[in-house]
Amino acid sequence: MIVSKRMTANPTTITSAMTVVDALQLMRNNKFRRLPVVDNGKLVGIVTDRDLREVSASPATSLSVFELNYLLSKMQVKDIMTKKVMTISVDAAVEEAALVMYNNKIGGLVVVDANQQVVGILTETDIFKAFVDAMGLPQGKTRLSILVPDRLGVVNDISGVFKEQGVSMGSFVCYPTEDGQYEVIIRADINDVKTLTDKLAALGYPVHHTAHIG
Repeated sequence: MIVSKRMTANPTTITSAMTVVDALQLMRNNKFRRLPVVDNGKLVGIVTDRDLREVSASPATSLSVFELNYLLSKMQVKDIMTKKVMTISVDAAVEEAALVMYNNKIGGLVVVDANQQVVGILTETDIFKAFVDAMGLPQGKTRLSILVPDRLGVVNDISGVFKEQGVSMGSFVCYPTEDGQYEVIIRADINDVKTLTDKLAALGYPVHHTAHIG
C-alpha cells in the first residue's frame, strides 16, 4: 500500500495571514483536526485544533471576554503555527508513514509530491484503516495464529498445506516475537479448521490460537 491510495487528497489549506478566529471556525465547521498552511503555493507551516484551542484558552485571565476576543481576531495563523512540518512523499509506503508518525508522536502527515506541493493529508485514522484492510478484517473469515521458527521454507510449508486443502489465504502477516520466533497470522475461508490445523501441526507448525473475527 502506498500513501496516495490512503490519504485524503486535495486537503483544505489556509494562509499564514488568516486570523486564528477564522481558522478555528473553519476547523469546527468541517471537523478538521489539522490544516496545512500554504503561502504562494509553498508549505510554510501547519496548525492543529490543539494549537487553536490552547490559544483560545489564553492564560490572560485579567482580560475581559471582549478584550480577549478582540486580540484573537487580530492574531494570525503565522503567530501560532508550527513551521517545521513533517511531510511524507505521495509515493511512500504506508508503513513508512506510520513509522514517521510513531517515532515523532504525531497524528498526521502532510503529503507532498515531487515538487513539494501539498497533495494530501494522511492521518492516524487512515493508518488504522490500512491495518484493518491488510489484516482482512472487513471480510470476516477464520483467523489462525501460528508460532514458527526463523528458518527458510516456513512460508512454503504453510502455504503448501493451504493449497492441498484448497483454501485460499485472504491475508498473511508475520512479525518477530521476543523469543526469536515469528508469529504468523493468516485469515482465510476455512470449512474444516480441524483438518487444516492438524496437518500444520504434523509439519511442526501448531496453531496456538483460532478465532473468527469480523
